[in-house]
Amino acid sequence: AMNHEEESRPLLAESHGQRPEADRSEQDAYLDKVKNGKLYLATFAAVLGPLSFGFVLGYSSPAIPELQRSTDQRLRLSAEEASWFGSVVTIGAGVGGLLGGWIVEKIGRKLSLMFCALPFIFGFTIIIAAQNHWMLYTGRVLTGLASGVTSLVVPLYISEMAHERVRGTMGSCVQLMVVTGIMGAYIAGLFLDWRWLAITCSIPPTLMLVFMCFMPETPRYLLSRGKRREAEEALRFLRGPSAPAEWECAKLEEASRDEEANFSLADLKDPGVYKPLGVGIMMMLLQQFTGINAIMFYAENIFEQAHFKNGNIATVVVAATQVVFTAVAAIIMDRAGRKVLLILSGVAMCVSEAVLGIYFKLFTMKQGNSSLVSTFMGAEGTVSEAPHPDLAWLALASMGIFIAGFALGWGPTPWLVMSEIFPTRVRGLGSAVCVLTNWTCAFIITKSFHNLIDLITSAGTFWMFSIFCALNVIFTIFFVPETKGKTLEEIQAHFKRTH
Repeated sequence: AMNHEEESRPLLAESHGQRPEADRSEQDAYLDKVKNGKLYLATFAAVLGPLSFGFVLGYSSPAIPELQRSTDQRLRLSAEEASWFGSVVTIGAGVGGLLGGWIVEKIGRKLSLMFCALPFIFGFTIIIAAQNHWMLYTGRVLTGLASGVTSLVVPLYISEMAHERVRGTMGSCVQLMVVTGIMGAYIAGLFLDWRWLAITCSIPPTLMLVFMCFMPETPRYLLSRGKRREAEEALRFLRGPSAPAEWECAKLEEASRDEEANFSLADLKDPGVYKPLGVGIMMMLLQQFTGINAIMFYAENIFEQAHFKNGNIATVVVAATQVVFTAVAAIIMDRAGRKVLLILSGVAMCVSEAVLGIYFKLFTMKQGNSSLVSTFMGAEGTVSEAPHPDLAWLALASMGIFIAGFALGWGPTPWLVMSEIFPTRVRGLGSAVCVLTNWTCAFIITKSFHNLIDLITSAGTFWMFSIFCALNVIFTIFFVPETKGKTLEEIQAHFKRTH
């Protein structure tokens, strides 16, 4: 704890007199008395939502091949129907992101989380009972809707509960549980058929619904609704019996008094609103333009070129790599800081995608005029000569570095920063815009990927993504604030200061 204090002080000293030293030492003395056990418990209950979200994303990969081979004509999916089964989730998630921004302000963070467990459970129940294609699609849309709400509400819930010493680690657990859910669905899919897999996927949201019954609403939300006594009780639960919860409650109440209760369009002229909104939107856009979906699309083909014939095992290895490095990011987030991880992540992805572009260029030259699209998309007329093994390992190494780099920074951090930078009155709306941006960009990249390959070749496509990763680094250096060790109020004050 002392090491962390020493790390925090110089950072906070940069806030141009924002916080007096006496106040800082008072805050440190308070945090020294805090016990985090119940906070970890509340975080665990909340991140069962992202775990459910991960199972939704991972479900289609093992389920689609089975449904395409189904002996039941009513359930058998054609290639086009399978594409819709996989992608219709993004439509539900986009709607869920907008819906989440509204309900999180109307009924609060806790009830929103309990609410979004229901479409998860109903969606998987419809898939389990499916008798035709429309039941499969309906189930996927419902689970997508729940995923959209979850991706907005859980980061807010955690950031408003956690204190500055552990907020980075707790917030990074959101992405960690998403990738854990994806890996869980892949592994379960090796052993279970699609109906039993759907039953397995419905367990995490059911547990979340039960556990969240016993967790508190966030103190900041309660104070914004004038419920001081309940806010104090929530803080006592989250900070343990030794910490004087009344002191923190008074500080939060003082901060909430400085804000208008309701958002109006005139607030968009406030740098404390439009600056974080710009940072949040750009981070979500740049996250998707790293080309993560393109890499995941090519993963199985790259493994095959490197002579790993079992595609199912390959996808589990990719998912496991994401889990390991997202866990590393969660552990070091509150020590290294957000900016350092974002910059390292951006550099690693930029270099690895540039090398991957070189691999595809060399591969195309080796194959002469044969179309790389037909080679990698599994079309007829695949090449007779395999590329040199050295080239295949180059692709494999590049892909591994890219996935590790993404998981270390640009995977978890945009979601964490989104939950930290908005003032309370616009937190729901700002987060909704960021979530919608993320899902829209994911949809655009996924749908336009084949067209990009036709237009500028595979090598050109990955070089384009590499340039975007370089832009990520530049954007991080100049525009993303370091939020490590700062209270939410200090982060918001950073944006209000004129340059």
